Parts: sequence; C-alpha cells; structure tokens
Amino acid sequence: MQGDDLTVASASERCDEVISRIGDAVITDREFLEHVLTATLARGHVLLEDVPGTGKTLTALTLAQALGLEFSRIQFTPDLLPSDITGSHVFNEQRGEFEFTPGPVFANVVLADEINRAPPKTQAALLEAMDEGQVTVDGETRDLPDPFLVIATQNPVEQEGTFELPEAQRDRFMVKSSIGYPEKAGELELIERRSRRETKMPSVDPVLDGEGVRRLQRVPEGVTMDRAVREYLVDLARATRRDDRVDIGISPRGIQRYYEAARARAVIAGREYVAPDDVKRIAEPLMQHRLVLTTDARIDGVDGATVVGDVLNRVEVPAVDP
Repeated sequence: MQGDDLTVASASERCDEVISRIGDAVITDREFLEHVLTATLARGHVLLEDVPGTGKTLTALTLAQALGLEFSRIQFTPDLLPSDITGSHVFNEQRGEFEFTPGPVFANVVLADEINRAPPKTQAALLEAMDEGQVTVDGETRDLPDPFLVIATQNPVEQEGTFELPEAQRDRFMVKSSIGYPEKAGELELIERRSRRETKMPSVDPVLDGEGVRRLQRVPEGVTMDRAVREYLVDLARATRRDDRVDIGISPRGIQRYYEAARARAVIAGREYVAPDDVKRIAEPLMQHRLVLTTDARIDGVDGATVVGDVLNRVEVPAVDP
C-alpha cells in the first residue's frame, strides 16, 4: 500500500472495532455482522429478511454510527411514491422558481425499511441509486454521497401486505442475511440493557468517518486470489445453473460480485489473499437470493439456501498453499 492507504492488517483491526461497537448495542452473532461489513467493504448493498422486532433497524443505525456516516431511514408503505425517495422540485415563491429538495436517499447509509410493503414501481426507484450512485429527477442526474450503502429490510413474503422483490432488484443486493432470534441468554441481556438506560435507542461512538470508510473500501483491491480459488468460486456459481431445482442460476454479474465479496471477506479475516474458506463462508448470503427456483421446488419448500448448501457439498474444495 502507498500513501495513507490502510494495510490489510490495519483494515482488519478497524473492522474488528466496528463489529465490537455494533455488538455493544445489538444482540447478534459476529458472522451476521461480518456479512454486513463484507458488503460495506465491497461497495455493495444488504438485504435483511426477518420478522419484525429482531433488531434490523437498530443494526443499520449503529452501523452508520460506528462508521461515522450520515444515516437516513425510509419507511416503505403501499402508498409511497418514487419521488418520496429521490426527492422532487418544489416551487420557491420568494425566488419564483422551482428548487430541488433532496429525498431521504441522499445519505451515506440508507435504511429501506420493510421494502417489500411498497409496490414494485416504488421499489424500483432505488435501482439507479444502488447501481450508479446517482438518481435522475425530471431529467436531471444528481450524484449521491460517497460512500453509499442501502440496507433494505423485508418481512417474510408469507406475511400479509407484502410484495415479492423482483429478480432484477434482488440481484442488486450483494448479500442477503438474517439476524434471527437471539438465544435465551441474549434475550435476557436485552432486558438487562433496557433496565440500565432511560432511552429506547442506544448509540455508539464512531470508529471511522467518511474518508476512513473510503480508504477501507480500497483495501480489497490489493487482495490476491489464486487461480485454483478463482476456479472454485466460478465452479460453485456455475453449479447452481445445473441444479434441477433452479430455473435461473448465478449470472456473470453475480460471479463478479462474488469475487468482490470474497476479497472483502479476506480483509476482515486479516489476510492479503483469498482462501477457499472465504469463498465458502460468503456463498450462502451472496447466492441464495439470486437463484430463481422452479415452481416444483418452491412447492416442495426448497429455498435458495438449501440449493447453495447442496452445491457446496458437491463441488470439490481446492488445496491451496498460502
């Protein structure tokens, strides 16, 4: 590394600090937080699926606080309009002209809360922002802040009043993960923490700032991946296309995102190279939501995570020397 760029070792230490700070406020396991941070390092976005009340909103807020970034929350509802997300032009009577009023998407960390309660047209308003880091309103393109991270939460599609995210939008999320219910000890800790404070929403001190996050995001670019590990990653992705339970497997774009996530995962682990274990550990959160299953598979209760698990068992892991 040159100049003021971080080394892999120092970047890994920063990641540990961020995870520790979030853990002070959110009762969850480290692996889940590593998935979220992997997407952050790789300039991706996160989809969280859980029942209400498991800490999705608190996780997004404390992540923004730990990274020292501006946070914005959008509550998705059936009557939400695209302009409610991107912003719109409002007439200024004093100046006698229309002025642009930025929407809540103009923040570093945007929480799209219960995204699948809004109709598809409104969900799609995030697509350009997630892909290009910009939005277009009335024919005028405006850049979003850098860094820019969308953390979308959704309730299980079986719940009343939800719309399933279109395939094209699911593919825009680098990882899909779940907090899940905490263990009994974790829920007792929640009560204990609540008894020691008066405010309902805890906060954490920042580890980084905007420039620090940008420096952190540059570190994975220097991580190497052996030819055998690259082939392993591609073989896993291609194996999803040959599974009889899958109509559409991982796309070439999905493979590129897999590669980026694996390098980010290696940084969190403190290594300058990608190991097969990095590829395996990020496989489920990266691939499960990108698979389009057959009707028969869905009727049989098969989900993307099941297919990914079977693929991991079928594809041989390469032996690689560090």
